[in-house]
Amino acid sequence: MTSAISSPPSLAPPIPGAAPRSRGRWLRDLVALTKPGVTRMCALTTAGGAWLAPGFEWTPALAGVVGASLAVASASAFNMWWERGSDPLMARTRNRPLAAERLDPRTAFTFAGLLGAASLGILALLTNPLTTALAALAIVLYVLVYTPLKMRTPLALVIGAVPGAAPPLLGWTAVIGHLDAGGLALFAILLVWQMPHFLAITLYRKQEFARAGIRCVPVVRGDQVAKAQAIAWSLALVPVSILPSLLGVTGLFYGVSALAVSLAFLAWTLRGLWSERPAVWARSLFFASLLYLPALIAALAVDVALWP
Repeated sequence: MTSAISSPPSLAPPIPGAAPRSRGRWLRDLVALTKPGVTRMCALTTAGGAWLAPGFEWTPALAGVVGASLAVASASAFNMWWERGSDPLMARTRNRPLAAERLDPRTAFTFAGLLGAASLGILALLTNPLTTALAALAIVLYVLVYTPLKMRTPLALVIGAVPGAAPPLLGWTAVIGHLDAGGLALFAILLVWQMPHFLAITLYRKQEFARAGIRCVPVVRGDQVAKAQAIAWSLALVPVSILPSLLGVTGLFYGVSALAVSLAFLAWTLRGLWSERPAVWARSLFFASLLYLPALIAALAVDVALWP
């Protein structure tokens, strides 16, 4: 199989099952490897962490945003490369570039490696050793620990949430150069939020995950356990979400708003106790979780404007 990089598209033999590709489609497929929606959210949360950090400075803050975003893009591309065999078995992933055989796996692997190298290079040159090490650890955990463990144990979800929660911490440490309670509070919010978010996905796509061999909670332990875990994590999100205000990182407006939004999210999650259609409830919870994080970020932005 010839890489699309090493020879002109007109001379390269087609990838089996794929339609002829334009250069524009090839570039779009490379971008798709980075999970652009996830990467954009990463950039936003990294920027938030940097903005809130004491002693904000533009150079390390911007380097942190770019470096963290490239780290997430690299991990996402490596993840798609690793899961190119199972992705065709699920509707949500079967049209990914490697699953649909539109890209050579060697091209994807090289691209992922270049993104990772660029991330760590930028962070090493323009931030500090701690931020660089945390980004490297996040890539390793996501690619070499979380991704293969998905096929073995539901605990992979918790492990995967750790690198998933790294962006705001990377923004924070890029500016101040060390770990402290404020940065860890931002990390904790994103970590806890991910749990009901992804449990909802696994509940309403349970059959797809089972077909792909992914050992998620609903497949291994059943819907009731998955619902109970989603409720427990949503309950934990209530005190965790207001930690930045309790620690003095943010003001009263954020604290009150975060408490209100988290209680509303918990109430929505509790609806699952009485739902006779778990998949329908889980899908609605997934969309509620997508609204939760932007609402928190909006409250944070207003708080910063009101309480600089």
